[in-house]
Amino acid sequence: MAQTIRIIKKYPNRRLYDTEISSYITLEEVRQLVLDGETFEVRDAKSGEDLTRSVLLQIISEHEEKGQPMLSPQLLSQIIRFYGDSLQGFMGPYLERSLQVFLDQQQQFRTQLNSLLGQTPWSMLNDLTERNMEAWRNMQRGLLDTASQGQPPRGNKKP
Repeated sequence: MAQTIRIIKKYPNRRLYDTEISSYITLEEVRQLVLDGETFEVRDAKSGEDLTRSVLLQIISEHEEKGQPMLSPQLLSQIIRFYGDSLQGFMGPYLERSLQVFLDQQQQFRTQLNSLLGQTPWSMLNDLTERNMEAWRNMQRGLLDTASQGQPPRGNKKP
């Protein structure tokens, strides 16, 4: 039996209706579905247009506005510069792979931490943390270097 995708309908009044539980839900509850690993689509209630991306972007935007943001203005500016660039199609898969590498390393770190806790001094924990942070810095540096290669050289403006 094929697995059905959970459908959430978005109405013109911006309310979200979860067809699986037959109830209106909030944006925070949609976020929880993401955290729980649920597969779902958000569809316009009238046209059926897929609105999943815009709702996910809305969740990111709201979380960037409150609390501690993850995306710096520099990173956001670099991403914006990729729109219309010849490397635009490359950027999305690159970010996905980079995030997957980060998640894999985080999982590896947790596994190592669980096996080492109680047996080694805190210096080993610090070493593991520094290695993971260095790997993350290298990944970010690679992203920024790649992003900067797609930009036209400065100072070539016509008078």
